[in-house]
Amino acid sequence: MKIYWQLFSAWFRMGLFTFGGGYAMLPMIQKEVIEKYHWASEEEVLDYYAIGQCTPGVIAVNTATFVGYYQKGVLGGIVATLGVIMPSLIIIVLIAALISNFMEIEWVRHALKGVNVAVCILLVNAISNLWSKSIKNIAAFVIFALALLLSLFTGLSTVILVIIAGILGVVFSKLGVLKHD
Repeated sequence: MKIYWQLFSAWFRMGLFTFGGGYAMLPMIQKEVIEKYHWASEEEVLDYYAIGQCTPGVIAVNTATFVGYYQKGVLGGIVATLGVIMPSLIIIVLIAALISNFMEIEWVRHALKGVNVAVCILLVNAISNLWSKSIKNIAAFVIFALALLLSLFTGLSTVILVIIAGILGVVFSKLGVLKHD
């Protein structure tokens, strides 16, 4: 029973104190999932993020579900998922009930602009962490550069980009130029 409470409370804290979505949550996931509870390795968390990109839904929810499932099966997945979505659900219900009363207040508008800036910093930090753990050789950089260029200069969906990157990863691995640590 203790593990279920740990799954729920850890993911509840991550859902409560992380703004900006799944990528901004990466530092907290590293502290809770990898360092504190040892539920997954850094490589596994990166794999969960990659799978979370390829599956429908929110990355944070998908990652919570994966970690919970691998710890305690279906019930663990449900408990972790409920933990990560509960803060958002509570906050959204409160905001929906009160939004019209507060959006006219100038300091609220300015506070939200400040939060947006903080979220950008969290995203830059998460990207830096992902970069240092993912781009380890020239083949990985080639996949990154190709995906970036296709993203910037074509209308390809992210799903297609992820599929292309996955195919290139398999091809480069078979050729022996992309090694998985």
